[in-house]
Amino acid sequence: MAAKNYLAFDLGAESGRAVLATLQDGKVTLAEKHRFANPTGRMNGHLHWNLLSQWEELKTGLRKAAGAKLDGIGVDTWGVDYALIGKDGAVLGEPFHYRDRRTDGMLERAFAKVSREKIFEATGLQFMQINTLYQLMASEPGLLGLARKMLFMPDAFGYLFTGVARSEFSIVSTSQMYDPRKKRWATELLTELGVPTHLLAEIVPSGTVLGALQKEVAEECGVRGEVPVIAPACHDTGSAVAAVPAEGEDWCYISSGTWSLMGVELKEPVINDKSLRYNYTNEGGVGGTIRFLRNIMGLWLVQECRRYWTKEGYEHSYQELTEMAGRAKGHLAMLDLTYAPFGLPGEMPRKIEEFCRKTGQPVPQTRGEFVRACLDGLALSYRQTLMGLEDVLGRRIGTIHILGGGSQNQLLNQMTADACNRPVVAGPIEATAIGNVLVQAIATGDIKSLAEARAIVRQSFDVKRYEPRDSATWDGAFARYQLVARASRPC
Repeated sequence: MAAKNYLAFDLGAESGRAVLATLQDGKVTLAEKHRFANPTGRMNGHLHWNLLSQWEELKTGLRKAAGAKLDGIGVDTWGVDYALIGKDGAVLGEPFHYRDRRTDGMLERAFAKVSREKIFEATGLQFMQINTLYQLMASEPGLLGLARKMLFMPDAFGYLFTGVARSEFSIVSTSQMYDPRKKRWATELLTELGVPTHLLAEIVPSGTVLGALQKEVAEECGVRGEVPVIAPACHDTGSAVAAVPAEGEDWCYISSGTWSLMGVELKEPVINDKSLRYNYTNEGGVGGTIRFLRNIMGLWLVQECRRYWTKEGYEHSYQELTEMAGRAKGHLAMLDLTYAPFGLPGEMPRKIEEFCRKTGQPVPQTRGEFVRACLDGLALSYRQTLMGLEDVLGRRIGTIHILGGGSQNQLLNQMTADACNRPVVAGPIEATAIGNVLVQAIATGDIKSLAEARAIVRQSFDVKRYEPRDSATWDGAFARYQLVARASRPC
């Protein structure tokens, strides 16, 4: 077939990129056109995303890609955060960042109104105070009263590109406001919790054409012709999972970045006592599938350590930090990544020291030891999550696919294979952008199915396989990790 060009905007919590993909003869090639830091800032004591700066970065990426005839544009982002659209169609203020402290205590406030069990029964979602449900509960009623619609971040960018206000299935499913069994907003629950339902937009499937790029945006960015703006799997993990180069069902995935999302792809949600006990989540995927997974504090700890050391005058690339970790002693200290202070920005090495002293463990002394402790904790979290998945599903998982930017970390990939005693297949690195454009191609009819899309991934990109070794050493480390985790968590 003739070459088709799709532009993917992929925004993660740390950075964003515009990737131009060319689909031809059963293969897809990528060209990164623009990359930028995802801008945030504090205002009146709260942490916000800088929406105007993000929008200008997207338009810059569009300008840089406009030399090609575009067959589609799609946006994916992280989950849970949102923008409010006023009654005149304007955006109201800057979106809150999910790490803003205003949601402190919101879980307890929700449970005082509706039981934890009832909320899980209605939504099937992992309990995290960053979820949209608790953000809305923490919002000022006056601000919500001024709004006509709430749009999740990729939906908001779709709105700015097209003027069409819709919410895509996969991003909606991160909110703890969606009923995956009834396949609609959990309006009864929201009403009981006092969340206004008039803000909710129409939910559309992954791969929906939202509309044509607005004329004024096209002219500003030099885009030729009428270009459809498509909602891919707008949650970045949903797009990444669409690009898993797997066949059959004997696999799980880890979308590895600031967060690690580890799970399996299912046809129906799993909402029962076990999934509640493990605090697993049912999120939406391409073709109406369910991503049954757990959100894990990913490379955030390493990112925050790097930011701290940079301020202290020690400049290191992530590659350098990984090399330091490879030379450091492993299993020195076991970090429980659910420890609440780890989720907040700032002074991460000090928080790790505090945790180690609190749990009676040796304190890392070098930057390599700090990073190694973070990676050890992550690999052991993967093992714990894998065990839970297998328990809930009642079957063994044979292979772990690691996708995204974190798949470049060869040390962590090998540690994951060792800790989990499973082979690891790492790559493709740009899985999210790949999944984004392939879902766009399904929407336009250039690709017929998700299975065909994954076959294209296998034909287009190299992956690296890691076999488990020295797993017995990790058995002892995991036993220690479990003891530390139990001791560090509130009763």
